[in-house]
Amino acid sequence: MNHAHHDDDHHHHHSANHGDSRRVGFALVLTGLFMLVEVVGGVLSGSLALLADAGHMLTDTIALALAWTAFHASDKPADSKRSYGYHRFQILAAFVNGLSLLMITGWIFVEAVQRLYSPTHVIGTQMMVVAACGLVVNVVVFLILSGGSRENLNIRGALLHVAGDLLGSIATVVAAAVIIWKGWMPIDPLLSFFVALLILRSAWSLLKRSAHILLEGTPEWLDVGAMRDDLVASVDLVDSVHHVHVWGLTQERLMLTMHVTLRETPANLTPVVREIKTKLQESYGIAHSTIEIETGDCADE
Repeated sequence: MNHAHHDDDHHHHHSANHGDSRRVGFALVLTGLFMLVEVVGGVLSGSLALLADAGHMLTDTIALALAWTAFHASDKPADSKRSYGYHRFQILAAFVNGLSLLMITGWIFVEAVQRLYSPTHVIGTQMMVVAACGLVVNVVVFLILSGGSRENLNIRGALLHVAGDLLGSIATVVAAAVIIWKGWMPIDPLLSFFVALLILRSAWSLLKRSAHILLEGTPEWLDVGAMRDDLVASVDLVDSVHHVHVWGLTQERLMLTMHVTLRETPANLTPVVREIKTKLQESYGIAHSTIEIETGDCADE
């Protein structure tokens, strides 16, 4: 690849990232502001379904904030205290947010059970106005994010959250309609259960994935045994691979260390190491690898 072409690629990638970052920032402001409107609307109308939907919009706000942080974290350089930089910040934030979302879900469930036993009066018209506006905001946010890069995991994750929130908004509109036309108050806590389950699903997935990364887990999709066999088969001098550790700073930024024994030891080891690194980058997306070539016994055993 010539230098000019590489610069072109880098510029294109940077501008695509900048465009995605702007989309996410705009969606974040819209969602965050409307979440506050829903909290106020829920308190004034007495609707738990609106408060539950505000809780679900909080999950969206968090997802969008994490996505936005992820775009900007890579701009902050590594330093002597954090040699890997600040990429892990988004994973730590995701874990803390997952825990807080579980607590919000618990509160909605307890409140909904209490309301089923002693129904609270809900002002249906107020609830309908806020819920309908919420639906419009979610559709707008969904359209903004749909224009972003489909390859970007941040954009895809945020889109999934907003799609879930669209369901929550539709449920709240339905609850408001039932209250206005039939005056049946139990619909409010019943649909709150539905929204709480949506939040629970998002929260559990967020917790599980962030905990796995924080525990330095091997990426779920990677079969380490198959990768070892692939390296032995595709890199000429490689005889065996062991002591393999693969983990991620984030889902996209993978790291690897491994020991490699060779069939014969060339005068210059650099081309072999380079070939292994290229294979890891191209086939497995592992850009940061540390490879120890063994010419005798394994020093760690």
